[in-house]
Amino acid sequence: MRLPTAYPAWKTYQLQQHPRTRTYGKHVFTLFPIPSPNILSHRHRQQALVILSSLILTFTGCGLNFAFGVYQSLYETLSGPFTDASPASIDLIGTLAVSLMTIGAPFASAWTKTYSPRAVTLFGGLLFAVANIAASFGQQLWHFVLTQGLLLGCATCLTYIPAVTVAPGWFNGRRGLAMGVILSGTGLGGVVWAPLLRYLNASIGFRNTLRITGVASFILISASALVLKWEPSAIQQHAREAPRSRRRGLNLPRANWTIVRSRAFVAHACGAILQAAAYYTPVYFFSSYAQTLGYSDTAGANFIALSNACNFAGKIGLGYLADRYGRLNALVLTTLLSAIATLTLWLPSSAPLGAEARQGLFITYTCLYGVTASAYVSLFPTALAEQFGIQNFASINGLLYMIRGIGTLVGTPVAGVLIRGQSVAAMGTVVSFEKTILMVGVLLVGATVAVSWARAENGVQTGWKWKA
Repeated sequence: MRLPTAYPAWKTYQLQQHPRTRTYGKHVFTLFPIPSPNILSHRHRQQALVILSSLILTFTGCGLNFAFGVYQSLYETLSGPFTDASPASIDLIGTLAVSLMTIGAPFASAWTKTYSPRAVTLFGGLLFAVANIAASFGQQLWHFVLTQGLLLGCATCLTYIPAVTVAPGWFNGRRGLAMGVILSGTGLGGVVWAPLLRYLNASIGFRNTLRITGVASFILISASALVLKWEPSAIQQHAREAPRSRRRGLNLPRANWTIVRSRAFVAHACGAILQAAAYYTPVYFFSSYAQTLGYSDTAGANFIALSNACNFAGKIGLGYLADRYGRLNALVLTTLLSAIATLTLWLPSSAPLGAEARQGLFITYTCLYGVTASAYVSLFPTALAEQFGIQNFASINGLLYMIRGIGTLVGTPVAGVLIRGQSVAAMGTVVSFEKTILMVGVLLVGATVAVSWARAENGVQTGWKWKA
């Protein structure tokens, strides 16, 4: 509502003050604080620092995790610690790291509120270095499962979750674009780390590579942690929520059970676990599947880089579009497109077609899946903030990320078993991957139904409108 021209000018208030109400005739107006130019400049600078810090955190932690395929292919050819180790048992190392990255989210999110994003992230950086360096001395397979899997997964959780929990509060109108830029670090990291790790492994050996990676990651993560902080209003909210008598200690996470019991939360939880169970399988097996189509080892590894490059571009572009046309709408659309791509491009590429046709289908699928499926990861936190309110985001995102981690922990190993279960090819058909492709497609269809349900619940709660 526009104020009458005779209405007196209002004083400029500081950001820290609460909104005030004024009455003019029969109308009551709520006056929100108007920041001064200096405050706006400081805020914009901090927003830029948060984006840069969070981008480096996802580039380092998630990027290194997503480049595990380099170690996977190397370990399968080595003796010593990996003598008689099956590909599925080696898969467990990377699967643990990626799934624990989000399974521990409720704890990481709660500790970020209690201690500060800086403290939690610094500890994660230290643990990241310890995990990689300890793995470099591994002599048996379980040593690598413990260090490069379990410890590295916990370390990544303590660096990734603070970034995706703190950053959304700094943005409103451009939250989708900001989170797209931040989480594009996962794709950028895959593009950069995978060839770098492959080169270092060939040049100085995987043990020295792990040591160098541990030191480099600690430096990058620690530098990023120094500028990561909560938005001022979030600090005030945490202070109001925390009981005065509450001790720090382990500070077990507390979810907002009013929201958790809602149908919208259940819908998002179903979508999260189904999408996560499917998401990493193609990424992990792009290289090995490409080799069944006649590509060399090097060319097969390039499919991972291609997927990560599309991941990088897709998150930014779709984040921008989500701000314009609705974040929940974008979440539904990208999940639907990733399901369609899997069933109409990847599945036919395993059929008895000509080699060129199969390769063309798979290249198209790699690009489209990299753009759409990865966009779910960046749109997910913005959709939660949109549907449940930014003030409730930190109290529920940890639980939903944990649910995603459980989906990853179950889905990827099952997909690996299905691949290994039929390892023959006949009549030009790549039989060994058909069940896995179908599993991924069905899971993504289920995820599409779930996020469509969440979008419908939002319409019921707030009224139907095109942009949501």
